[in-house]
Amino acid sequence: MTESLPGALKRRSKQAVKRLLGYDSRNWLRIRQIEAFTAFLEADGRKSSPVVEVSPGWNRYWKTMCSDYTSVDFPEFDICKDRTERQFAIVIADQVLEHVQRPLAAATNIHAMTRPGGWAMVATPFLFRVHARPHDYNRWTPAGLKQLLVEGGFPEAGIEVFSWGNKACAKAHIGGPVRSYGMWRDLSNDEEYPLMVWAFARKG
Repeated sequence: MTESLPGALKRRSKQAVKRLLGYDSRNWLRIRQIEAFTAFLEADGRKSSPVVEVSPGWNRYWKTMCSDYTSVDFPEFDICKDRTERQFAIVIADQVLEHVQRPLAAATNIHAMTRPGGWAMVATPFLFRVHARPHDYNRWTPAGLKQLLVEGGFPEAGIEVFSWGNKACAKAHIGGPVRSYGMWRDLSNDEEYPLMVWAFARKG
């Protein structure tokens, strides 16, 4: 069904007003993770190096940022059983591991796809509703995600893990839709309520 002209004008007007007011449409629970991934890619020219992203889906953050970008997509490419022949400087698995049935196999294949000295960038939710696309199997604390990557082949000394969350954000997501950050929402971090967990893992 095609959007009517009045409907399109109304929608665009609302978007313009939100921009003028400084409304932030980014996903509240992912802001700190997205900022961390962005800073990591911008450092040391990483965004110009060969990058592969596993099952990006609707997410286009990293495709638009990286000049030498490749993606592999489920179901044609299943990270639990498939790996690329080529190795990459950066392997991104952003909001992927919670959806895989065999996460250790996925971590092992991510390690295999990373060239020596390269990095895996992994992010996954912890305190977040079940979202089966097509399945939702797993959650990890920061320590749990680090252990998974160690078991997948990355040296423990080469892994940094982070998390972000707070009670206000957790409450907003319980039983409701994912909400935009909007304006004036709380971005303080409470380590006991991590909504998002992420890691940078360097291959030895």
